[in-house]
Amino acid sequence: MKFKILDPAAVGEIIEMALSDHISFDQIRALHGLGPDQVKALMRQNLKSGSYRAWRRRVRAFADRREVYK
Repeated sequence: MKFKILDPAAVGEIIEMALSDHISFDQIRALHGLGPDQVKALMRQNLKSGSYRAWRRRVRAFADRREVYK
């Protein structure tokens, strides 16, 4: 998966946004131009495997409860 080169500050901001329960993938796309699959790949590369799995589990569970989430 190819994505544009991001500086460490942008990567940190994207990770912080993705970990937030109040910011959707659409908002991340609007600010940084990364789609959901690219955000997931970035998270997988930069988080520990257990942290990544916990984040994905939380996003999926929340998506089941809300129609529009992440």
